[in-house]
Amino acid sequence: MSAQSSTWDRRSILRAAAGLAAAGSLAACGGNNGRGGGSGSGKQLVQYFHAYGEAGTEQAIKRYAQAYTKADVTTQWITGSNFESKLFASLLTDQAPDLFEFHPQIQLVRSGQVADLTDIIEPVKSDFNQADIQSHTVDGKIYGVRMIDDPQFFFYRKSMLEKAGVEPPQTLDELIEAAARLTTSKVKGLFLGNDLHAVINPLIWSAGADTLNEKNEIAYHTDGVVEGLRKMRKLFTSGDLLLDAPADFWDPSALNQGLCAIQFCGMWAMPQFQQTLGDDLGIMPFPKVGDAGRPSVYNGGWSMFVNAKGRHVDAAKEYVKWLWIDQKKYQEDWATSYGFHIPPRTSIARSTDKLKSGLPAEGVQLFNEYGHFDNIGWTQAMITATENVFADCVRKGGDPEAALDRCDKTVNAELKKLFG
Repeated sequence: MSAQSSTWDRRSILRAAAGLAAAGSLAACGGNNGRGGGSGSGKQLVQYFHAYGEAGTEQAIKRYAQAYTKADVTTQWITGSNFESKLFASLLTDQAPDLFEFHPQIQLVRSGQVADLTDIIEPVKSDFNQADIQSHTVDGKIYGVRMIDDPQFFFYRKSMLEKAGVEPPQTLDELIEAAARLTTSKVKGLFLGNDLHAVINPLIWSAGADTLNEKNEIAYHTDGVVEGLRKMRKLFTSGDLLLDAPADFWDPSALNQGLCAIQFCGMWAMPQFQQTLGDDLGIMPFPKVGDAGRPSVYNGGWSMFVNAKGRHVDAAKEYVKWLWIDQKKYQEDWATSYGFHIPPRTSIARSTDKLKSGLPAEGVQLFNEYGHFDNIGWTQAMITATENVFADCVRKGGDPEAALDRCDKTVNAELKKLFG
């Protein structure tokens, strides 16, 4: 689901978690967490959510909580661009939430911040997308329950491509060529987001590489990725790329307002695209890069975690089980009534009518065929290191091999700290 504020770098929230130690200086910023005059009996729970951009999301989360009878669940709906900082500052205080949404990050596990949820997930483990299970597993234990899967791909105006005589690109070379042919005095051919960060991992995956391999070793430093970085530099300097759009990639406005012909975005925005563009809308994965490449679809999403250092761990786990495991009706509502998302429960995904036909069904098919999930061991420092590669090679024209060598040093240092 999209962020509410256009000033929010969505990707930094989708994939970033600053270490708890780094958040120490923010501890004094933690404000009222909405506990009110709770008795401390274990029946007062507080959950943190960031402010989703889709209408009705806040009301839905609070409606679900109100239906729960075993505890009084209060929702802190964090607006603006400070969800991450407020969450991590709060986790260092006695005003920390009992449960919170975020993304799987190994630092949360290593620091003992998130509770082991294996016992509540294990009975239904086979009904979850197994890639979601894997992305939340450390040393055989499952931390966090996935609430929604958010595939990201390219949306395009069919009429614009037809007018320019352009077929949906199958390779990065074809995408660059298409962007050139689609660019006019009023419209740019392509929008990848204002900082390009959203397409870093798709570029790696589409080049036939990965962030880390199964042994938690560097897997992104390949000839295919180097080739892709050089081609991205060509695209960046072509004049065919929309830069500094009013809103970032997660917002559908660039394509809807006719600022570009092709936009990278998430399935969450599909209803907004359809409302504006109707049938003049197509989707495609990030195209393959080089001979060894393969198209890719990045799967974002949000998960629910229990604060292992909170006062009511067992009660919080019970609520998470009730809502995100037992209440399939609410899970389907959350995934499909406020933008389109794919339910992590395979039984729900198969039975959800809104995803069975048309463009949503195409999105599910692309997700199933080309989807890639975050590696829980891919830390914020590693994310920043690859962002620096893009800044150096794509924006400034630096040498990709040298930039990747510098990235390797940072990533290897992180891997050594985490895995020895």
